[in-house]
Amino acid sequence: MSVWAGIVGEFFGTALLVLFGGGVCAALALNKSKAKGAGWVAIAFGWGFGVLAGAYMAFPLSGGHINPAVTVGLAFATGDFSKIPTYIPAQVLGAMLGAFLVWLTYLCQFRESPGPFLSIFSTEPEVRRSGLNLVTEIIATFALVFVIVITGAYRELQASGTGVLIVALLVVGIGLSLGGPTGYAINPARDLGPRIVHQLLPIAGKQTSDWAYSWVPVVGPLLGGAIGGLLGGTVVSLL
Repeated sequence: MSVWAGIVGEFFGTALLVLFGGGVCAALALNKSKAKGAGWVAIAFGWGFGVLAGAYMAFPLSGGHINPAVTVGLAFATGDFSKIPTYIPAQVLGAMLGAFLVWLTYLCQFRESPGPFLSIFSTEPEVRRSGLNLVTEIIATFALVFVIVITGAYRELQASGTGVLIVALLVVGIGLSLGGPTGYAINPARDLGPRIVHQLLPIAGKQTSDWAYSWVPVVGPLLGGAIGGLLGGTVVSLL
């Protein structure tokens, strides 16, 4: 697996993740969308299918991380930090492409909606308490990475591709069970890349990109991923 293959896989895989995930958020939020008001279950499954599409696409090229928290977690689990400098920039740029494609897909609906639109692009807490919001993101991302590391030890799952399906269903479960307080970023690229695009796009009625909160969905998942990688790696060493 070459460095460039990894970059391409993470770039397009993360773009697909955000295209599906941001797309379902737009479908539910924007006026004159056929899916308007479909609810939280639709969001959880939309993001889960985004993981399924992005990770399956990226898996043969890069291993299908499509998430800096996963890249960091696997680095702590294995002791190999070499992928961090190439994978994470590719993930952020891919997330930006995905967010732009969501905007382009729903451009007519954006023009027919009053806003605000940030929740289509990035996460927002229901109750703004940055410390507790950070804890929520740490716990949710720990659950994601801990399971990824341990299931990754089962080579049969990885060889058959079943491991990717398990992770996609895991993301659905995290959304349904742990996503309510903060919108479950659990992925710094998924939040930061689209937030940058939201800042740059000429959206009528656009309000703040909420940069004061933006550190929470970056720092929380990275910490949760590191903890999940460390503990997951410890458990795997006992197998």
